[in-house]
Amino acid sequence: IIVDPDTKAESPDPHYIGPKDIRAIYRWVKKGGTLVLMANDSGNCEFTHLNRLAGKFGIHFNGDSRNRVQGHAFEQGALDIGAQNAVFKNVKKVYIKELSTLTLQGSAKSVLQTRGGRVAAAIAHLGKGTIFAVGDPWFYNEYTDGRKLPAGYQNYQAACDLTEWLLSHRAR
Repeated sequence: IIVDPDTKAESPDPHYIGPKDIRAIYRWVKKGGTLVLMANDSGNCEFTHLNRLAGKFGIHFNGDSRNRVQGHAFEQGALDIGAQNAVFKNVKKVYIKELSTLTLQGSAKSVLQTRGGRVAAAIAHLGKGTIFAVGDPWFYNEYTDGRKLPAGYQNYQAACDLTEWLLSHRAR
């Protein structure tokens, strides 16, 4: 799991993903590894090196900031999940604010979109391996415990669904 790589503004000595790291991670995924990439919005994530890795799987973090929410206007961060979603099988609506959208190539597929139709999360496969990418580290924060969001948002269940999906795709 790679979450929200630091920028120089966030850390005096960020450890960027380098070419050796990319080669090792690529080989590991191809042999059956499961990789999770969670970025963040512009200004809060190092995209240059992260995209060198993500690009190996047909995924590019755009480095923008979508679903900007004013105060408690939670609906501005709502993402509706359609039926038959490959990852989020038990969820209809989640909350993700200030996310980086994704551009996809090759076999990478969208599994979550903003209301404007931009890709918020995607999956890809390489050899025996699996990749899940999302434009925000939204499962770690205060929006999963049910105390801050209004009823109807299912972030906790989305985290459970993602965990189950990832475990079902691990190498055997």
